[in-house]
Amino acid sequence: MLDPLALREEVRAQALTLGFAVCGFARADAAPESATRLEEWIEAGAHGTMEWMATRSAQRARPQALWPEARSLIMLGMSYAPHEDPLRLAAEPGIGRISVYAQGADYHDIIKKALKALARWLVDQAGGELKIFVDTAPVMEKPLSAAAGLGWQGKHSNLVSREHGSWLLLGAIMTSLHLPADEAQDDRCGSCEACQVACPTAAFPRPYMVDARRCISYLTIEHKGAIPHEFRAALGNRIYGCDDCLAVCPWNKFAEAAAANRAFAARAELAAPELTDLLALDDTSFRAIFAGSPVKRIGRNRMVRNALIAAGNSGLQHMVGLVRVLLDDSSPVVRGAAVWALGRLDASAWQEERTVRASNERDPDVREEWAVPPAERPRSQGAASPESSLHPHAERPRNTQDANHG
Repeated sequence: MLDPLALREEVRAQALTLGFAVCGFARADAAPESATRLEEWIEAGAHGTMEWMATRSAQRARPQALWPEARSLIMLGMSYAPHEDPLRLAAEPGIGRISVYAQGADYHDIIKKALKALARWLVDQAGGELKIFVDTAPVMEKPLSAAAGLGWQGKHSNLVSREHGSWLLLGAIMTSLHLPADEAQDDRCGSCEACQVACPTAAFPRPYMVDARRCISYLTIEHKGAIPHEFRAALGNRIYGCDDCLAVCPWNKFAEAAAANRAFAARAELAAPELTDLLALDDTSFRAIFAGSPVKRIGRNRMVRNALIAAGNSGLQHMVGLVRVLLDDSSPVVRGAAVWALGRLDASAWQEERTVRASNERDPDVREEWAVPPAERPRSQGAASPESSLHPHAERPRNTQDANHG
């Protein structure tokens, strides 16, 4: 029998050779408090339309409810620390901003490949049974990673590492082997409120709480329908995710871009895409551009919807023609966003189109867009909604946290 402590350190060393930046260990029953926090978060409705968060909440709350044979958890993180300031394009209205984690290769593929390699190595060395997870099963990676000593859940609800800041993508291995647990780290957010202040939509009712319904990452990625009017101006030129709460974290000053896995390096066409190119996308061109990227999961219609909101916020008149073309799109969610964008860019053109189109529109949501003149539309709200009474450390939805995916 291998010494458990020696085996743990061998696993850690092997993980680093496979491209992981951090590796920690926890008991399979770690973070039991997550069950209550998750339940309260769901009861508050803060998961929005992500029903999958609720339907498997019992398994999500406890790893051993998902796999009773699990004895130990191996929690792993890959760095995707950016080489450039993630907020540098905020003042470029003609450019669409894609969250840093989604500008390179799909993290699912990269992390899963490394997890499989580590799993094969572990079985060869010590036997046992295991299962691997990277954002494909009901596993609460962030509180479990905190329990395994990878960092702590910050006030933005994502994992924060002393060495890698907020730029970690997470994966997990459950094993039937006994591997001694690492010590959890202390919360080192202190009195800092940088992430809370930075949020464009006030998605944090209180520190350590997030209401997905107000989160730009949720709105641009998970939400399938029309984006609520009160958040549209706040989206600015963000078309997939939002890095603001992560980018301002002071702990990022210790994160070195050189430590990032090269697979996550930004592709040129995703680092700073032109809104005019995105507005012209059809299904074929969307799949071609975003092949191998996590962006592909939202599909063409949601991407064009997001690009239209950004176009409406841009104030750039040369986009009016492209927006008008999309008033005839087959997707109601695209047509509705085009109505709003046109009203923001050119009120007289909006009135002209309304005269022709409003009475013939069959979709009720699009008819509502035509019913509200541009001057009467609500602006972005800066205060949290009164129903957002969430519990501290509520689990941020996996695909709305622009770090710690997996």
